[in-house]
Amino acid sequence: MINNDNPLTRSLMPIARLIALVAGYMLLGLTLLITAEVVMRSAFNFSLQGSDEYGGYVLAILAAFGFSYALLERAHTRVEIIVERVGTGPQVILNLISCWCVALMAAFIAWRSWAALFESLEFGSLSGTPLMTPLWMPQLLWVAGLVIFGITSTLIALHATLLAMKNRRSLNRFYGIKTLDEIIEEERIEISDNSEAFR
Repeated sequence: MINNDNPLTRSLMPIARLIALVAGYMLLGLTLLITAEVVMRSAFNFSLQGSDEYGGYVLAILAAFGFSYALLERAHTRVEIIVERVGTGPQVILNLISCWCVALMAAFIAWRSWAALFESLEFGSLSGTPLMTPLWMPQLLWVAGLVIFGITSTLIALHATLLAMKNRRSLNRFYGIKTLDEIIEEERIEISDNSEAFR
């Protein structure tokens, strides 16, 4: 659920949601491909070459594009045992550190993924399978997802830093751990939307 009070989330979420939707359809396509592979092997003793190879590419691309959506939804796993037992001030510091750690990690991963892509282009690297897929093709989408994650996390870290100086409570509300009330409200809205869809 979008936190409508957060201007950054409100701006970035439509793009992240669209990307997540495309990634979901890619996963559906992968599922259908694997199903076809299983049926053809069992019934006709015939294999669609490369379903496992392309499955690996799809999962890597899905993960890369899913990181930004999960970050905006505050769905990444966090260790709550300390954060929920301290006051607002320490929570601000911990949440700010968390935002910057994610941003730095995402920037590093995006930088190294660019290096891997350029290396594949420079050497004309191919997959070590009978299909001999040029590695730059799946890597290009993978890098795009990681770069989007790097940009998203950096914008969040900068916004969190601004909030730390101006509005600490908003920093905790926008980028801290979801409260139980928020989780319950999201579930209520999802159930309500699903029941409306079936009417």
